[in-house]
Amino acid sequence: MKTALTIAGSDCSGGAGIQADLKTFSANGIFGMSVIVSVVAENTSRVISVEDISPEMIKNQIDAVFEDIEVDAVKVGMLSSEICMKTVAEKLRQYKPKYTVIDPVMVAKGGHALMKPEALEALKTEVIPLAYVLTPNIPEAETITEMSIESQEDVQEAAKKIYSLGAKNVLIKGGHLSGDAIDLLYDGKSFYTFTTERINTKNTHGTGCTFSSAIAANLANGLTLNKAVEKAKTYITTAIEHSLSIGKGHGPTNHFYELYMKGLQL
Repeated sequence: MKTALTIAGSDCSGGAGIQADLKTFSANGIFGMSVIVSVVAENTSRVISVEDISPEMIKNQIDAVFEDIEVDAVKVGMLSSEICMKTVAEKLRQYKPKYTVIDPVMVAKGGHALMKPEALEALKTEVIPLAYVLTPNIPEAETITEMSIESQEDVQEAAKKIYSLGAKNVLIKGGHLSGDAIDLLYDGKSFYTFTTERINTKNTHGTGCTFSSAIAANLANGLTLNKAVEKAKTYITTAIEHSLSIGKGHGPTNHFYELYMKGLQL
């Protein structure tokens, strides 16, 4: 079985962060491992508090995984501070995983900031250059590029700017624009679009985490990037279509819908 490691924050309510990543890895046939960089007390309605793990413990967790288990892909999610970013970047440069999918998480679904504003420069200089693929949503892409994104032409321009920061591939998610959900992938030469009909639901807690983890899982399983994104798009769309009305706010996606509906294939 192929493996994948998630380096991210922990969501105690189970819909996003490490918990969503591990569910996604399992649903896509991957053995998942985790490094927790922050503990987030959150639910479907709000973030109560965030407590970062010490840099030494972050390093020790990463060492524990890589010294023992072959890692086929890495997904990086929430990195709240400059020191978290530099710590993770140092270890990624040391171990050089083949595939690193980086989701530059900045704000929780309820609007609470998960990345300190002063960490933006470290994100640009330390983290983004390590990405095999970077997966920002529209607001995140706007923050990174310092430009307004209102059209597909703007998305293309933003993708070029982010690519120039060192990411090998850039996937800008279009969920915050109107109309169909159009994601745009840029590899430095060509643009590719992945389109699905927009699903009318408030239950979208953890969608970014889930999508990026699915891409990492598919890369670990040997798919090309385009196929990995295409399959992940189908997976997250199904998870959103059958999302769960759990909690009082934005409910989680249904990570195991296919398994729940069809059972184990023996």
